[in-house]
Amino acid sequence: MNIKKVTKVMKALANENRLEIYMAIVKANRRNYEAKDDAECFIYDIISKFKIGAPTISHHLKELENADLISTERKGRYLIAKVNEETLKGVRKILSL
Repeated sequence: MNIKKVTKVMKALANENRLEIYMAIVKANRRNYEAKDDAECFIYDIISKFKIGAPTISHHLKELENADLISTERKGRYLIAKVNEETLKGVRKILSL
């Protein structure tokens, strides 16, 4: 992971709410993967856990996407988030220094 990407990732995770949202998505992806379901997270599950509005969560998701930490896609009327495993590996590597 180059220094420019590291900076972008760290800026995205520097916001407390954004970090909590990212951690919730990572945990949901892991739970679903271990349950042999798709490693994805329905955003409506995330929204209910936070005391911030849907527009703010949408903004945070966009920032996480821009930093290549997650990808999102629509399935019908639902928004689904998936963790970018390569970026997650890079974050783990950075944090283990």
